[in-house]
Amino acid sequence: MRKLLITLGRLISSVIDFFYPPFKKYVSLQFFRYGVSGVANMAFDLTLYFLVYNFVLKHQMVHLGFVTLSSHIATLLIVFPISSFTGFLLQKYVTFTSSELRGHVQLFRYAMVIGANLLINYLGLKILVEIIGFFPTPSKMIITILTTIFSYFSQKKFTFKLQSHQKTE
Repeated sequence: MRKLLITLGRLISSVIDFFYPPFKKYVSLQFFRYGVSGVANMAFDLTLYFLVYNFVLKHQMVHLGFVTLSSHIATLLIVFPISSFTGFLLQKYVTFTSSELRGHVQLFRYAMVIGANLLINYLGLKILVEIIGFFPTPSKMIITILTTIFSYFSQKKFTFKLQSHQKTE
């Protein structure tokens, strides 16, 4: 399975790298791969959310016995782990391929960064919308930019950190 993921990662990287030359003077190849794979994973997440919400749950409440979830929250709980894991695989096998940290360490650290992003989103929306009175959608856009930058550096320096003897790209 690992060999298949490595091969698939290299294939995806070569496709992304094909489109890199016009952006070469503006961003590093690693950041370009990060952005493209992130946008692709976001599109996957949104598509999966749409399909589960509309065709699996069919807008219905989900009764779990001890709690009832609205369909949009239940969909989030179904889709979030899937798109988070595909995001991890893309980062591991496409963007940050030089890291020699063990996979389970990377996955744990990735989960920590995702948790931090959820907290940043929650607090950011609370502050911008409820305290400052800014509109929700522009607030979310601002926070998304901040979490994207935070995520890139967190993934690079923490989750997929290079050992001190490794060279950076």
